[in-house]
Amino acid sequence: MPQRQLAAALEIDTATYCKIEKGESRAKCEQVALIAEILNTEKEELLALWLADQVAEVVENDKGISDRVLDTAKQKLKE
Repeated sequence: MPQRQLAAALEIDTATYCKIEKGESRAKCEQVALIAEILNTEKEELLALWLADQVAEVVENDKGISDRVLDTAKQKLKE
């Protein structure tokens, strides 16, 4: 599918979509869900990857404790 068609479906311009594709900009959660629908792929998988990128960005500056942070977050989610 051409980038311009995907950009139009997401209601953004092609340049913005290109930045998302190159990793220079982040897609919004709603956009990720729509991309999954358009490309007929598993929405939950793409959203999990998107959210993992968000979490990684938050903890990347604290590499010494990032494993501990992620373990703690996992525990909190289980509660």
